[in-house]
Amino acid sequence: MVLSFPTFTAGMVLSISLIMAIGPQNAHVLRMGLQRQHLWLTVAVCAVADIALIGLGVLGLAQLGGLSDKLHGALVGAGMLFLAVYGWQAFQRFLRPQALTLDLPSADGPSESNSATSGSQPQPVAVSRRQAILSAMAFSWLNPHAWLDTAVLIGTASLAYGQGSTVFGLGAAAGSMLWFLVLGTAAFWLGRRLHSLHIWRALDGAVALMMWGTALWLGFSLL
Repeated sequence: MVLSFPTFTAGMVLSISLIMAIGPQNAHVLRMGLQRQHLWLTVAVCAVADIALIGLGVLGLAQLGGLSDKLHGALVGAGMLFLAVYGWQAFQRFLRPQALTLDLPSADGPSESNSATSGSQPQPVAVSRRQAILSAMAFSWLNPHAWLDTAVLIGTASLAYGQGSTVFGLGAAAGSMLWFLVLGTAAFWLGRRLHSLHIWRALDGAVALMMWGTALWLGFSLL
């Protein structure tokens, strides 16, 4: 199979733009990084879990593309709508930025759970490798938004590429791996700087632009 890099890149951009929106899964990766507990194991499990959902969406929904032009159009239209709404939500966060607050558990109990932003150093509860794996899987697979973002939206977007849907899916999988590696590295090296409003405002602005751009691209595919 010869890779078509525009298609591959489109899948990668969509995947990253969807995952970049901070949700439970990303917050969990950041939390593990700030706590210095099984960070790379968590990154690996989250990436593999996302790739499994992407494969389910692309290989599953892509088979529906040849059944009916109306069904194809409806699915792509629904994907455009979701992307437009997600882009609008990211744009609203861009206009009114808020730094991410991670509730880091402390040994003294929940009363100090917000001390991550107070300047004190909480003592995180020790997490075993098994607990780290199960937690990462739960945040990846028990989160409805993860299923919507990966299996549904990426699978639907792949319909616009017809025979190239597999290449699109590979790009999306590569985007997921790249994002979690970057996120894990950022959590490890940047630490408390991740609470900066400027960082999250730039992030949300990029998310809004990429989601709206992808929605327009999907729209052109229907013409």
